Amino acid sequence: MKSGAAVKLFLGMFLAFSLLFPLGAMLLNIAGSDAGRIISSTQFRDALVHSVCAAGTATLLSIMFAWFFALAVVRSGMRFRNMFAVLGTAPMLIPSISHGMSLVLLFGANGIITRFFGLGGAIYGFWGIVSGSVLYAFPVAFLMLADILRYEDSSPYEAATVLGIPRLNQFFSITFPYLRRPLISVIFAVFTLVFTDYGVPLMIGGRYTTLPVLMYQEVINLLHFGEGSVIGSFLLIPALIAFLFDLFTKERGNQSFVVQERAVVKRPAGDRAAFLYCAVICVVIALPLVVFAVLSFINRYPDDLSFSLVNVAKTIKMGAGKYLGNSLLISFFVSVFGTLLSWVIAYFTARTPGKSSKFLHLVSITSLAVPGLVLGLSYALFFKGSFLYNTLAVLVLANIIHFMASPYLMAYNSLGKLNANLEDVGLTLGIKRFFIVKDVLAPQTFVTILEMAAYFFVNSMMTISAVSFLSSVRNMPVSLLITRFENQLFLEGAAFISILILGCNLFVKLLVYLIKRRRWD
Repeated sequence: MKSGAAVKLFLGMFLAFSLLFPLGAMLLNIAGSDAGRIISSTQFRDALVHSVCAAGTATLLSIMFAWFFALAVVRSGMRFRNMFAVLGTAPMLIPSISHGMSLVLLFGANGIITRFFGLGGAIYGFWGIVSGSVLYAFPVAFLMLADILRYEDSSPYEAATVLGIPRLNQFFSITFPYLRRPLISVIFAVFTLVFTDYGVPLMIGGRYTTLPVLMYQEVINLLHFGEGSVIGSFLLIPALIAFLFDLFTKERGNQSFVVQERAVVKRPAGDRAAFLYCAVICVVIALPLVVFAVLSFINRYPDDLSFSLVNVAKTIKMGAGKYLGNSLLISFFVSVFGTLLSWVIAYFTARTPGKSSKFLHLVSITSLAVPGLVLGLSYALFFKGSFLYNTLAVLVLANIIHFMASPYLMAYNSLGKLNANLEDVGLTLGIKRFFIVKDVLAPQTFVTILEMAAYFFVNSMMTISAVSFLSSVRNMPVSLLITRFENQLFLEGAAFISILILGCNLFVKLLVYLIKRRRWD
């Protein structure tokens, strides 16, 4: 037990050093700036209003589209449900800035659809940000809503049907009370995701500036770290509210020990409508990916559309290979060390009760409430001048902390479901805790560990927020080349970078799928 306490102390100190102290450094930096002047400025107020309006509209549309998509995938009897479920998550495999760029390529002044139909090219601004944000946030909303629907108990509905209660009354008496709290969590999660993103508005917002873009401009372009800290503290607010709501209103689960899934009922007309809806959604999702593939292998858009590898060669010559190597290296170390750290913390919090475990649990999920831009600025202020600054190590550490909460919760839930008496039985038999962990718990949660590693890798490959303040020409990840190429009007190169990131993430996802399938077989 003494060794366990020492490990928990070390983990607590590590989390404080890598999360709490940097956040404190950013908040303390506000004292050196004229916060009142910044908050009262017209530029700040306009950016705040723009962010709230765009994020609110995008959240409403994302959840509406995702709700019907989730209903079709989970509840309908249409064909290819699993294929649609996979395709619906494809936008999660490319950076948010790529979604903004895809809309420029499709609907911009020289966009493919704009030129083909002779449109005016008015995608920039509010509706451009909303459209790109819906593409970016839709998969997250879909996964959360599908999970809610998949684990809804069908027993109350069967009883209500037997009693002759109409469907409309069933919805307001059974479905709505069940969905209320989880749906509020989804709304908070999607709103926070869109509100704190700067990739889409940076690419397609034009003069419609949002808070994350304003923060990016103040820090990257003007080196005003004080102003950036003030804006960053405002970006924390919705994420903090969402975090506190989720922490204190978490559902305790179903009252029964066994959840009876709702049977899929074949309804030919409804199933055809669901298939058509999902097909349209997947076509819209696939359009950006198709545009990137086409643009990467033509000579020059829109003047010469002939097949060519000149843009691929030019992109590689401009350092894409080197920066892709950086991204692969960063993502590999993040997936290995992030998975190990998250799993070990989850082991102690899920299977060793005590105040120290509660503290570790709270700090581990706190990263949910810290947007990537805020974390990146915090690291830039805290580690500036240290041996970690401008190294791959600080990018690895930032990504681990940025993405740790979700893999940690995956491990926490998996370990919490295993028999709580395993360690005590092992000690009675003279088996040390280490061997119980190595020979029993780790193999039992092997699939979860794979999913954790894949989550870390995929998100580290495509992130642009946490690393934008920390990278240099020497250690820059490949995702940041999208912004650089777009500024140079080299859209073909930016499209090829998006394809590279998508290809790497698809390979990792396929590898995890094959390993899981082989284990189950």
